[in-house]
Amino acid sequence: MPPTIDTLPQTSDIAPLPTVDGGFKTVLADPPWRFANRTGKVAPEHRRLDRYGTMDLDAIKALPVADVTAKDAHLYLWVPNALLLEGIDVLQAWGFRYVSNVIWAKRRKDGGPDGRGVGFYFRNVTEPILFGVKGSMRTLAPARSTVNMLETRKREHSRKPDEQYGLIESCSPGPYLEMFARYPRPGWSAWGNEADADIEPKGQSHKGYAGGAIESFPSLAPNERMSPWLADRLARILAEEYEAGASVQQLADQSGYSIQRVRGLLDKSGVELRRRGRPRKDAPTGA
Repeated sequence: MPPTIDTLPQTSDIAPLPTVDGGFKTVLADPPWRFANRTGKVAPEHRRLDRYGTMDLDAIKALPVADVTAKDAHLYLWVPNALLLEGIDVLQAWGFRYVSNVIWAKRRKDGGPDGRGVGFYFRNVTEPILFGVKGSMRTLAPARSTVNMLETRKREHSRKPDEQYGLIESCSPGPYLEMFARYPRPGWSAWGNEADADIEPKGQSHKGYAGGAIESFPSLAPNERMSPWLADRLARILAEEYEAGASVQQLADQSGYSIQRVRGLLDKSGVELRRRGRPRKDAPTGA
């Protein structure tokens, strides 16, 4: 069994990166960054929680990514908010130049910001992917209409959203390499000490971190008060549906909310309500 990242600090002792003819065109990497505080409750190396081992910055920079990538290639590099400068440093050491980013906005089930994150100065509800280019290669055509944001719910500690793969595959060409992989992806080469499908990745899954879809219309008790953020969001969604031709009754049936609540949210959105029973001006009429 080859040495692993957890047990050996020397880069030369880590299992070699995979190779393909012509080099990988796209690399996704989620390095095990090492923070200054290595014993705190949120630290990856916390003894009791035992989430995963880490590497120091020089060891990450020394990985020969430039040697296994094509002359023209893309890099998607996950980095904590507190280590953005270190992320740029790694990106450049691997032979790429920084050009943009993709932001993961961590959401609750109702679509609001998931405030259960950590942070010394602010409560982090975002995490960036630094996007770098080696040589000269534009993103694929679908990227022209792809926003640089992923809005999904969190899962177990440090696990990144599966939606990242769809975004990357639509915007960057293969062959693909995922470094520090934890859940192998079909069609990708995977490298890391948890990349084997038979290995159970470290990190506990806690209640409320099961992922899943963001609800368009979260369940609300009849007299339950909404946060200003949720009220604004629901008002926008209902207004779009209403202006597209849906009736107040249809919106109430779709959302599960009372007609009174739906009308109140539509009023909040500023949309002009039609008279009851009055069809839209552009709605088809009988002969």
